[in-house]
Amino acid sequence: MKLQTTTQEIKIIKAYYTPEEYLELEEKSDYKNEFRDGEIIPMTGGTTNHNKLALNLATTLNLALDDLTYEVYIGDVKLWIPRYREFTYPDVMVIEGEPVYYTTNTTTITNPLFIAEVLSKSTKDYDQGDKFLYYRSIPEFKEYILIDQTQYYVMQYVKTPENQWILTEYETENATLKLSSIKLELSLKKLYKKVNFAENIDLYRTHRY
Repeated sequence: MKLQTTTQEIKIIKAYYTPEEYLELEEKSDYKNEFRDGEIIPMTGGTTNHNKLALNLATTLNLALDDLTYEVYIGDVKLWIPRYREFTYPDVMVIEGEPVYYTTNTTTITNPLFIAEVLSKSTKDYDQGDKFLYYRSIPEFKEYILIDQTQYYVMQYVKTPENQWILTEYETENATLKLSSIKLELSLKKLYKKVNFAENIDLYRTHRY
């Protein structure tokens, strides 16, 4: 079967793709696409606030963990979730020790300890629902951070030794996010530095449970 691409984006020509076909197409595409059990899903572009939040978090993590046995990845590194046959691009990931790659492909890892997602209007329900379910199937995964870009609001899920997930919410500028898996504290004021909430007045606020 012949795979077709354009110079800018993947041209979807069938309903089902193998992981290898997806990776071949993704390598040639100028735009990011996720893979969900045979289906290729184009990703939407992020806002400037989305970018600032991901960068603020990744920069803080990278500086704090520089001399320790952790590695920080942002945006362009894929994650493979074998149980659900999914390739995705988390906003920020941290691994402990050496990365475990999908086959010999160094653009895709399989063993994150920590994942953070900046919520957007189009993906927030998925990030809080099915995607979190998929992430929880990864044995090394112990902490999940969801960051609202319309207000000071962060959800933190931490895995206990009993394999339960505990939710903590942070809701003010003066709150301090206490990361469990990597023993680091980060103020929301620093996390949200230069974020302009006025740019997000038309975005839906995060639904709180």
